[in-house]
Amino acid sequence: MKLITFDEGRVGRLELEEGVVIELDVPSTREYFEREGKVGETGERLRYEDVRLRAPIHPKKFFHTAGNFIDHHNELTAVDWSHPVHKGIVFFQNLDAIIGPDDDIVYPEGLTKELDYELELAIVIGKSGKFFGPEEAEDYIAGFTVFNDITARDIQRKEMESGVFSFSKGIDTFCPIGPWIVTKDEIPDMHNLAMELRVNGEVRQQGNTNKTRILWPHLVAYHSPQIYSAGDLITTGTISGVAAVQPNPFDFYLQPGDVVEAQIEGIGTLRNKVVSWEEAHGEPAPQRVDW
Repeated sequence: MKLITFDEGRVGRLELEEGVVIELDVPSTREYFEREGKVGETGERLRYEDVRLRAPIHPKKFFHTAGNFIDHHNELTAVDWSHPVHKGIVFFQNLDAIIGPDDDIVYPEGLTKELDYELELAIVIGKSGKFFGPEEAEDYIAGFTVFNDITARDIQRKEMESGVFSFSKGIDTFCPIGPWIVTKDEIPDMHNLAMELRVNGEVRQQGNTNKTRILWPHLVAYHSPQIYSAGDLITTGTISGVAAVQPNPFDFYLQPGDVVEAQIEGIGTLRNKVVSWEEAHGEPAPQRVDW
């Protein structure tokens, strides 16, 4: 099933081949999972082309992980970070930074000159739980969506001097997710999904979920002591090819006008345009407040 949020917070099941949205009688996709999917239909049927997709879910918690994909882990060793990115790292996303498909990524020129992309798979947690093992974890995985972890690398570089990063990834509009949630039953093998990110049609990242250092149930179980709620998201880290690791990153960093397409096999394509602050807000970008 493809579970969507559309228009002004309505929830539906998308029958993509038929081009039909079946509205569900539930106020949010998070509550859909809290109710274990036991929700009815409103009786409303809409044409897919007539609805406006929104971010598919607003979770209670959004767990970031890193260092899981082998190729990206290896290429990070070539970057002059002050601290290594170890496996098992986790940090939390600013939930107010979430945007959906076809929403604009706003470039805050007063804050950063190094805007980067990171294609990631996001796992949707289907029920609350804590302190469980890998053998139980698959029962907690309800579905998947696409995540583009937009990052201000110049801010991240300063954060990494203390061995942490959060500000660089939690800025307004830096958390595109979507275009929908695909339930686990539609994915034959979560450990064999092709991944590709394109900027203006040019392939920048390519990979596959079979190139990881850890299986997803193990990842979910590892972080379970932090307490999952139904509808939480946990990301899997990015694949190789981000701008920051290129010989000349400034040839690859995102710029206003760029269109980014983040695609995962069997799940979908998340499309967002980068716009200048002035285009988005009608005034020059505010300057960063230093400390």
